[in-house]
Amino acid sequence: MKNQKLVLAKRPDANVSADIFRLEEEQLPALNNGQFLVRNLYLSVDPAMRGWVTDMPNYIPPVALGEVMRSFAVGKIVESKHAGFSTGEIVYGRFGWQELTISDGSDVERKVNPDDAPLSVNLHVLGMTGATAWFGLTEIGNPQAGETVVVSTAAGAVGSMVGQIAKARGCRTIGITGSDEKAERCLNQFGYDAVINYKTCKDLSVELAEYCPNGIDVYFDNVSGPISDAVVSLFNVGARMTVCGVIGISSEHLNGPRVARTLLVKRAKMQGFLIFDHMHRLAQAVEGLLPLYKTDKLKFSEEIYNGLDQAPIGLESLLAGTNQGKVLVKL
Repeated sequence: MKNQKLVLAKRPDANVSADIFRLEEEQLPALNNGQFLVRNLYLSVDPAMRGWVTDMPNYIPPVALGEVMRSFAVGKIVESKHAGFSTGEIVYGRFGWQELTISDGSDVERKVNPDDAPLSVNLHVLGMTGATAWFGLTEIGNPQAGETVVVSTAAGAVGSMVGQIAKARGCRTIGITGSDEKAERCLNQFGYDAVINYKTCKDLSVELAEYCPNGIDVYFDNVSGPISDAVVSLFNVGARMTVCGVIGISSEHLNGPRVARTLLVKRAKMQGFLIFDHMHRLAQAVEGLLPLYKTDKLKFSEEIYNGLDQAPIGLESLLAGTNQGKVLVKL
């Protein structure tokens, strides 16, 4: 059986572009005992891919040149010689940007119940995206009813989930985003109490102070850099900060304001978060997220590209910030 796959052809320059990937075709071998064949139905496109394609030190090894691009996917088992996986089952796992995957089960995160939600939803609300928001917010941020929660990249796939989970817990939510259109979505679709467009506001610190007159209790940080500097300056005593992304700073790690004094004086907590430390607990996150999804408390948007060859275009859109919701590829 032939398989089409997207491999990393070269390292990116300053910006990640579609031409760093190459479409290849291969003949798959017959299954061995203990293996099964997955036909991927939806592929995920995620901000973390920016780091995965570079050769700089990271929390996991980079994608090797000539290797299938790393990605989560939802697929259907079409053949099985594995006692634990049956033909026809739907699975969610690390199957890569390709049409078919031979698996032994080690790269499967969970079996999917197709009655819970449309299959694509398992790549964001009920997948890595939702789990990132759930664990990063509830276990590090630990928001309490009545507290003020600030979220950067508030309209993004993770940020929008964070804001809605916090809102469901009775918090006041303030979003930071980069366009008027995204700000409108944050207010009207995701239910934020207030939103700031950091690209057009005159002074982010001043506007944050206006929207957060009683200070900030929880900050879910997807960007770092100057935006986070402004948020940290308004921390309350005992504030909690989840560092989930640093896309707002360059790879040279330029120095900014020192936060040590604020953390000391406010007795605040600032903790890094990587979802890969928690994927073994994905079912626990789904258990918390599914009731919110089924009661319509988790709104979302999807930007779907059709065809494997469109995955790099979707990644360009995501990293440029022009996407409208969770970026997916339908095969």
